[in-house]
Amino acid sequence: MNCRPGCGACCIAPSITSPIPGLPNGKPAGLRCPHLSSHNLCGLFGRPERPEVCAAFQADPAVCGSSTDEAIRLIGWLEQATA
Repeated sequence: MNCRPGCGACCIAPSITSPIPGLPNGKPAGLRCPHLSSHNLCGLFGRPERPEVCAAFQADPAVCGSSTDEAIRLIGWLEQATA
């Protein structure tokens, strides 16, 4: 599955434990990444500062569902289930 342009759920719902520019301790679950644009595009895409976990994310229907809202719910559930 290809990412849905402008979705951004993977930049909002999960926690990120590795440093992100501006967030040296990572990002808590549910917090919008400060590098996510108003169009829900990654401002660090393709840059070396982008966390490896972000670059390694692979969109999948089981995680992303069929809409941004569904992706936020699914990723949020996975976040809680694996905490």
